[in-house]
Amino acid sequence: MRLHTTTWGEGDRVALLIHGIMADHRTWRRVGPALADKGYRVIAVDLRGHGASARAGSYTARGFADDVVETLPTGAELAIGHSLGGLALSLAVERLAPRRAVYSDPAWHLPAGDDGYRGELFAQAKAATREQVAAMNPRWEAVDVDIELETLKVWDEATAYGLEAVAGTDLLPARPVVPSLVTLADPSMLVSAERAALLVERGFEVRTVAGAGHTIHRDDFDAFMAALDGWI
Repeated sequence: MRLHTTTWGEGDRVALLIHGIMADHRTWRRVGPALADKGYRVIAVDLRGHGASARAGSYTARGFADDVVETLPTGAELAIGHSLGGLALSLAVERLAPRRAVYSDPAWHLPAGDDGYRGELFAQAKAATREQVAAMNPRWEAVDVDIELETLKVWDEATAYGLEAVAGTDLLPARPVVPSLVTLADPSMLVSAERAALLVERGFEVRTVAGAGHTIHRDDFDAFMAALDGWI
């Protein structure tokens, strides 16, 4: 599926941005322009079932990755994926072949079982109120709360059920296909300290952003950009 894209900047270098579940390109409202100021042409997708992209009959991790490959140019200077976008990027990175990849608190392990990942619980977020969104994300600026409410309106909650198929599966990459940085929340609910150490052993660089929640770039934009030092 060809995805809706949004572009910032006209630089010679290309950067790709892939958002997480329930979001769309608007989650990068500060990151996109900041990279454009550094000389990038920044392209952000709306994954299937999100934003202005079409809904689909099925939502699988592989499907998200295939859409990204179909839509985005190969050989970009930089690719950044957050959460579900990080998982999609890791499944697409060999075909996309960016020069560098950044995985921001990637969804490489969704716990299974009664206390683990359940699509039903995620789907319920579509009805979240402003007060609930603000309470869950106390460090967000008001504009990000507004954006989250708007993205939830157009989000297909069926995407949440599609991820149940990979719950309990270890999707940690065996190696970095390209030079790769992993930025983690503090603490990360998706990449444990043990898995972070394993990533280092496998050749990834891992940086934790102190005090940040899962959506690092919205919790602490300045710290997120600082964590990319040497990679952008």
